[in-house]
Amino acid sequence: MVTDSENCEEAKGFKASIFFLALYLVAIGSGCVKPNMIAHGADQFDQSNPKQSKKLSSYFNAAYFAFSTGELVALTVLVWVQTHSGMDVGFGVSAAAMALGLFGVVSGTLYYRNKRPQGSIFTPIAQVFVAAMLKRKQICPSNPQMLHGLNQNNVPNDSGSVFLTQRFRFLDKACIKVEDGTNKKESPWRLCTVTQVEQVKVLISVVPIFACTIIFNTILAQLQTFSVQQGSAMNNKLTKNFHVPPASLQSIPYIMLVILVPLYDKFFVPLARKYTGHESGISPLQRIGFGLFLATFSMISAALMEKKRRDSALDSGKTLSIFSITPQFLIFGLSEMFTAVGLIEFFYKQSLKGMQAFLTAMTYCSYSFGFYLSSLLVSFVNKVTSSSSNRGWLSENDINKDRLDLFYWLLAVLSFLNFINYLFWSRWHSKNSSPMNTQQNEKNGEGFIITNHYGFNNSKSLEINENIL
Repeated sequence: MVTDSENCEEAKGFKASIFFLALYLVAIGSGCVKPNMIAHGADQFDQSNPKQSKKLSSYFNAAYFAFSTGELVALTVLVWVQTHSGMDVGFGVSAAAMALGLFGVVSGTLYYRNKRPQGSIFTPIAQVFVAAMLKRKQICPSNPQMLHGLNQNNVPNDSGSVFLTQRFRFLDKACIKVEDGTNKKESPWRLCTVTQVEQVKVLISVVPIFACTIIFNTILAQLQTFSVQQGSAMNNKLTKNFHVPPASLQSIPYIMLVILVPLYDKFFVPLARKYTGHESGISPLQRIGFGLFLATFSMISAALMEKKRRDSALDSGKTLSIFSITPQFLIFGLSEMFTAVGLIEFFYKQSLKGMQAFLTAMTYCSYSFGFYLSSLLVSFVNKVTSSSSNRGWLSENDINKDRLDLFYWLLAVLSFLNFINYLFWSRWHSKNSSPMNTQQNEKNGEGFIITNHYGFNNSKSLEINENIL
């Protein structure tokens, strides 16, 4: 009997080129669609309107619900189509779905609230660093009105901007105007506006928050690799004639998201809003933190169950049911509901004009770094735990010989330390995101008035926003 694998020919030359070109196009398309689609949808809401500002949080929940539904369909229906009808049919269905989605987006073009292109975001960022470096010996003025780009009310002349903040004060030197008596206009590479400086400050301040989500996505990588390997070594019979594919376990977190995200938005947010006064129920930073905390318990559950599975297989030769490892997927699904959506909302609301799509794209870079760190971590653990007599924890092809349970415990420890690290940086971000106190000398000579200015369109949002724990 000749099997399909024996008839399968390796793709070479032109066929291989077409195959890899298709993969790269999928990666580029996905990288362009997801962050821009979320940012474009959020742009349809007017944040200066309290009613629409409340709906913005619901939009982020709805957007992630749509993504989760797509992932669930891909891991169940599409896998079934590919298994029974072939990969070509599966790719054809995917292409048809994308074409339908493109038609839906284009059909609403006339009704969208579109923003005009602002140019490259990297040029003004580079200008700030260059100008700050060239003026590193200058002393920042005590009166912020002397900085380039502020009017008499300490408000940036650029509409839609935030106020000067007290973080990273060394970058404010890029706004210092140097008087040389010639009234010659300074180069934009030597003199920047406050808005440009605040863009760079925002970008730097969100990097630690972004970095704290990398470990979270490293855990996601393990659920999509080693946890599937766990399922392959377990009893996957549901009935006499139906077996649960181990790879389908990846759909469990998305089933959780499809169920819980609407419940979260419909019931939890309004209830929490009554107690916190926050338009999103809880702040995005609080939401991220709770998700990172839950991710630790996902790995603890995975470690305990793997120890039980391994001991049962080695000591008594028993094979546990594949459903025994579902708790780790359920907990992670709950964790992802908080972390992933909270991160998208946090990045978008921190963005200045023209930065929304860029910062939203950073959330998806976290996935890439997390999966890359996963492969590095596996290699590092194998190298550290191997000796002359024993190989590493994950060096064998036999899961019963490997010590996957110990690796899960390592991830649980790393996840908890990452959570502690996140608490530090979230508090730091909350403390340093408030606008700088400014002193204005009144013309009537009655002295100084200290005024606090809160950026963004909703002052209440910034006062409450990000007050974690």
